[in-house]
Amino acid sequence: MADPTLILKLAVPTPLRRLFDYLPPPGIKRDQLQPGCRLRVPFGRGQAVAVLVARGGHSDIEPRRLRPAAALLDKAPLIPDELLRLARWAADYYHHPVGEVFQLLLPAPLRKGRPAVLPASPLRWRLSDAGAAVNPDTLKRAPRQAALLSALAAQPGRGLDESALRVAGGGSWRKTLAGLREKGWIEAAPPPGGAPRAEVAPTVSLNAEQATAVAAIEEAAGRYQAFLLDGVTGSGKTEVYLHAIRQTLAQGKQALVLVPEIALTPQLLARFSQRLPGPPAVWHSGLSERERLATWLGAKSGAAAVIIGTRSAVFLPLARAGLIILDEEHDPSFKQQDGFRYHARDVAVWRAHQLGIPVVLGSATPALETLHNAALGRYRHLRLPHRAGNARPPRLRLADMRGLNPDSVLSPTLLKAMDEHLSSGNQVLLFLNRRGYAPVLLCPRCGWLAQCHHCDARMIYHHSEQRLRCHHCGAGQRAPRHCPKCAGEKLKLLGHGTERVESALAQHFPGTPVARIDRDTTARKGELERALKAAHSGAARILVGTQMLAKGHHLPAVTLAAVLNADQGLFGADFRASERLAQLIVQVAGRAGRGEQTGEVIIQTYHSDHPLLRTLLTQGYGAYAQAALDERRLAALAPFSYLALLRAEAPGTQAPMRFLQAAADLGRHAPVTLLGPVPAPMEKRAGRYRAQLLLQAELRPVLHRFLRQWLPEVEALPLGRKVRWSLDVDPGDML
Repeated sequence: MADPTLILKLAVPTPLRRLFDYLPPPGIKRDQLQPGCRLRVPFGRGQAVAVLVARGGHSDIEPRRLRPAAALLDKAPLIPDELLRLARWAADYYHHPVGEVFQLLLPAPLRKGRPAVLPASPLRWRLSDAGAAVNPDTLKRAPRQAALLSALAAQPGRGLDESALRVAGGGSWRKTLAGLREKGWIEAAPPPGGAPRAEVAPTVSLNAEQATAVAAIEEAAGRYQAFLLDGVTGSGKTEVYLHAIRQTLAQGKQALVLVPEIALTPQLLARFSQRLPGPPAVWHSGLSERERLATWLGAKSGAAAVIIGTRSAVFLPLARAGLIILDEEHDPSFKQQDGFRYHARDVAVWRAHQLGIPVVLGSATPALETLHNAALGRYRHLRLPHRAGNARPPRLRLADMRGLNPDSVLSPTLLKAMDEHLSSGNQVLLFLNRRGYAPVLLCPRCGWLAQCHHCDARMIYHHSEQRLRCHHCGAGQRAPRHCPKCAGEKLKLLGHGTERVESALAQHFPGTPVARIDRDTTARKGELERALKAAHSGAARILVGTQMLAKGHHLPAVTLAAVLNADQGLFGADFRASERLAQLIVQVAGRAGRGEQTGEVIIQTYHSDHPLLRTLLTQGYGAYAQAALDERRLAALAPFSYLALLRAEAPGTQAPMRFLQAAADLGRHAPVTLLGPVPAPMEKRAGRYRAQLLLQAELRPVLHRFLRQWLPEVEALPLGRKVRWSLDVDPGDML
């Protein structure tokens, strides 16, 4: 019989914002039921896998209505106490259903109730020394072998299991694999987290500024201290990370390194693998379920001494936590934009405080909130104002596009500079934060525009597919040959995307190898690694890409970088638009001149006298950031106030506004300012109409006290059943 005096408080994966009370499973003793264990429970008409958060002796539910849990799934707590506290804090701070937060703590097999053990390991393969010396581009008559070699080259030392090789090699991949074995180009690889290598690349000497930063981090070992590592691009922040990690490992502790996107993981993995005694474990959405489970178990047991991961890695269990690092801490990708809307940077800082360990936030363009915290003394500000070695900062200049043909993709100023840099044997990087061929297809006769039927957005023309695609909802259709409205035959393309830039380059620089790196060209597994390899090796002389090319990559041969359309962020609806633009420009500029030669940066614009651009050119990001903070202070915007955004959407226009107005009426006597409701900047998206209500308070505790009282009333609104609504605390954007 279940023990009626013991009440289990369980986090069940449901949108309801509370824990659920259950009785123990029959036959299970009290001391077997420890917080952090999983239980299978009856829920609704089915069953769910829940996490035991706490035990008690009282329930608000009548005893006869309490149901016993069906089964205990773990003999010992699967989630450590520290992680339980982190999840409860996150659920409370972001006012999100606690059961959904706890789901984020577990990889998919554990969420499904499977045992916390790794299934039998499939055989893994890696390049041999002979295979590493082979250039896949020379295997034109053996494309399948080239594909497998490229995929393996993207995972040096670590190798790939057969499921990944099947994806990379396609049909008859086993025959291809056998051919590579016969040639001696591949060999069996140890499983991830295998034995340390006997040889490790020698430690790189630090300059005085780097040494000061490393000493400060080392001195904070074993206690909480948040650091802002504010270093110009090319200043050697990664070297600081590596030295700090080596010291952490020497103390028998683990290090967790967060990066904003998967695109940065292979680069850091290769560098860390060369310099650290064991291969780092990896955590991101591109891994298989088995690979993610292996990393989770390795982090929990302590076998994985270094973990490199994207946003959700901040919730990995750590047996011997010693150091947390966020690279590119300013990046918006650290903020989850749907579901559980947490910010990995803020969670990491809270977790480091809870664990009593140092946390390092690194960036060449720190977020204004981070700079504000450093100014208040909450973070210790470590500066790396100079590029490492002999590298010098690039020269920045504007290319005024006024007076040029509107169809011009590349200005004469840029074309001349490209010719000079390419003639000198260097690489050129072109940044445009818009993929596709052209953002506008119109009929000049009647004014028809290719508009998405599901969104308040235009369809983007993709030339290689001859299709129109919406980059917001994913809708697509064949591009019309004639105007659907007036049957006009001369449809016109306006604007430029990365695909059109690539086409223009083929005309201006015929025969020059070009690599385009955006979501369209890197969608298939292995394509991103292959493109980055071409960029790093110099096989591609001109690099064209979106944000995934602008962030963090070390490309010593790039001596010219260009921002093709700096005006995209100058007049955005979001109050953070100018900050994001300034960060992007500086990050792109940082790709140039990282080797021995001085770099050059050209910014194409129709607004060459804009104050933001002028400040960046003449005084740098620090001066821009200070001016932007002064503006934010006057406008009482973050970080000088605290925000929450209540969003609602529905198939019709009226329901979201009516629901939000009812929510606003509930808070009309609140100690916070309620602004709205108003339609979202893009009101219609994916066939649904969206609106929002902004809440603003001068003090964080005031905002959260109000939210705790107000949200239960909002949940009880009958209008809430007619909309899909969510709350975003510390919203990353207002769109």
